[in-house]
Amino acid sequence: MKYNIEAMDVKKFNHTPITTETPSLRVETNEEGVRQYTLPNGNKYYSVTTVTGFRKNEFFKEWRQRNPKESLRVLSRGNVLHSAIEKYLNNEEDFLEGVAPNEYILFEQALPELNNINNVRCQEKSLWSDTLRLAGRVDCVAEYKGKLSIIDFKGATKSKRREDIDNYLMQATAYAIMWQERSGIKIENVVILITSEDGTVGVFESNPLEHTKQLYECIQEYSETVV
Repeated sequence: MKYNIEAMDVKKFNHTPITTETPSLRVETNEEGVRQYTLPNGNKYYSVTTVTGFRKNEFFKEWRQRNPKESLRVLSRGNVLHSAIEKYLNNEEDFLEGVAPNEYILFEQALPELNNINNVRCQEKSLWSDTLRLAGRVDCVAEYKGKLSIIDFKGATKSKRREDIDNYLMQATAYAIMWQERSGIKIENVVILITSEDGTVGVFESNPLEHTKQLYECIQEYSETVV
């Protein structure tokens, strides 16, 4: 489907990539949905998404089994939306190629918040922390309203409250720690941007220090109850 991009309030983004490159990590997912990343030295670290979301994993596993079609739709929605946002921030002209009307609506309503981003350091980059012993791929590291931030993009069916997204905030906090370990640059802001099918856009900003204790407790609980 063709969209009138000229009628949209699109912008061009400046990119200031970091000089310290980190390689793309190989990832494996077992039958239980647990992901592990293999580091350049051969060590394997659990996925930050697996660990920070494990308290909700059983609920969503049962939900996917009861709602297979909706589960596939939601998965596709997330992949399409992420791809469109990534291409938009990369200044690619075809950022809406392959986007269905539903995902277009989600993108368009998030556009004013996306336009608060600039000076992009990286997108979809492999990161890991030897302190946390976790790894993953960060959505975006960039300035949001002038603050260097970990930015995570989500699509949702209904709007979320702050108390609904503890796992997202812990995940972003883990990426802030990983980024500092890999680059030496401290990040003091995390942003969770959620565009929902009910017409709402939620932007949750926070200092990662507010979630560090909860993150370490989650990692400890995971190691004691799951690993």
